[in-house]
Amino acid sequence: MFIRHLFQLSNIRNSVFLKFFFLLLAIIPANSVFAGVSVTDDFGNKVVLKAPAKRIIALYGAFNEILFAMDLGDTIVARTSGDDYPAQIIKLPSIGTHMRPNPELIVALNPDLVLQMAGRPQAESALEPIKERGIPTAMFTVTSFNDLYALINKIGILTGEPERADKLINSMASRLDKVNERFSTVKDKPRVFFEIRYPNLLAAGQGSIVSDIIDKAGGVNCVQNSKKIVRMGEEEVFRLDPENYVYQSGRMNQSPVVPADRDHFKMIKAVRLGKVLKVDESVFSRPGPRNVDAVETLADFLYSKN
Repeated sequence: MFIRHLFQLSNIRNSVFLKFFFLLLAIIPANSVFAGVSVTDDFGNKVVLKAPAKRIIALYGAFNEILFAMDLGDTIVARTSGDDYPAQIIKLPSIGTHMRPNPELIVALNPDLVLQMAGRPQAESALEPIKERGIPTAMFTVTSFNDLYALINKIGILTGEPERADKLINSMASRLDKVNERFSTVKDKPRVFFEIRYPNLLAAGQGSIVSDIIDKAGGVNCVQNSKKIVRMGEEEVFRLDPENYVYQSGRMNQSPVVPADRDHFKMIKAVRLGKVLKVDESVFSRPGPRNVDAVETLADFLYSKN
């Protein structure tokens, strides 16, 4: 309205007026004239908000972790039934699950942005009834630290807090640089097998954030399949014979049997040498700031002298 009135007051649009107009734009804070923000999500969808998001619902816990790490936890207005980290989030109302959110509950909370993480096909379809109700949504996929940095950057834009995003990214990158200094001169890096689930064995492939965690920790993912999750037979694990065996505990691997107590697993070099590490699934397999903790933990395990 303000800009339109300027033009209405001017009967002539000569160069003097235009110079004045652009000078005015330069000195007025951007958010007082154009308050909207926009990004393109990882599936080519333009996400346009009239103003920076202040009421956010994430259908996947990674977004909550990022927002809390940016000191923006107060923008989160709900959680899914599976979210329990950080602890403060438990007090928020639940709106269903990652794959089956309740659109009516979401609408009642009046969010200005809903975030989703891609994975199974249901992740995208879960957003459709929310979009139909006119709520802006964005969906992302993260398989590496570069993807994670890009996501944090876009969350910074959507919340109107790019400086906080930069601060978090720089902090994470600095910690990873320190880890890299420990093995930068190592030629033969230790081979790692990462178990996602057992029995019905699933392993982390090259297309997972876990694989990048292994790389950043100075190891090599011995599963060369390009997929995110790879179904494995025990025979293939024996053939790979990794020197280091990492298995997670969490929703996907709720009661894992210690590898040394499994039939035939004592044949694997890592088990014979005691190079077996149990880790928290939410720290290693969920993209987020704690992935740096995962790198530090794994690097300690791989390069410990004990």
